[in-house]
Amino acid sequence: LLPLVGLLVNTPWTRFGELIGDATVRSALRLSLVTSLTALAVSTVLGVPLAWLLARREFPAKTLLRALCVLPMVLPPVVGGVALLLAFGRRGLIGQPLDALTGITLPFSAAGVVLAETFVAMPFLIVTVEAGLRSMDRRYEDVAATLGAGRWLVFRRVTLPLLGPSLGAGMALCWARALGEFGATITFAGNLSGRTQTMPLAVYLELERDVDAAILLSLLLLTGSVSVLVALRGRYLGVG
Repeated sequence: LLPLVGLLVNTPWTRFGELIGDATVRSALRLSLVTSLTALAVSTVLGVPLAWLLARREFPAKTLLRALCVLPMVLPPVVGGVALLLAFGRRGLIGQPLDALTGITLPFSAAGVVLAETFVAMPFLIVTVEAGLRSMDRRYEDVAATLGAGRWLVFRRVTLPLLGPSLGAGMALCWARALGEFGATITFAGNLSGRTQTMPLAVYLELERDVDAAILLSLLLLTGSVSVLVALRGRYLGVG
């Protein structure tokens, strides 16, 4: 609690309007929102099928796949950034042929920011959605199937509504993690103002130039994180 109180006490409220109008601050805010929401969309599209596969299917190497899916949760973010560079950099396993065939380079670009944020944030969605699928009463799906509903109809009308709270919690945690990502982003995408400089990176830079701006950005990130936790009301822990 004391670090949070220290942040609130030292927030430059009298300079709020001036700082929020600063071009660097506005650029970091805009880029953070765009990249974190894009990362959330990518994580949802890829993570929900993965969570369903882990929860509903048995296959060889399932334990290994689950471990790989959640590895970024325990991997130091900087190590994740280095791994992304080795895979998607200009000389990486995928980056080199991608650059040669299409001319597309991911490092030090907004797309690289999205990739880094997706890498570290998607496990939170997978874990939460998988837990929701495992705790779901499958008898409702079975009844719908016996009444003649196809798989897609069962998923859309039965599974998805039952999964809604877990999916919402997973998406909220995923977005909050993407919004606050620092290590993998600065390692893989750099800290280029107006291009790859998200709010956490701007905080790091502003600490050396304008401490008040750094405190304001930190407060905005804190507000977003607290809002997510309050909105979830413990759903990510299976309570509330």
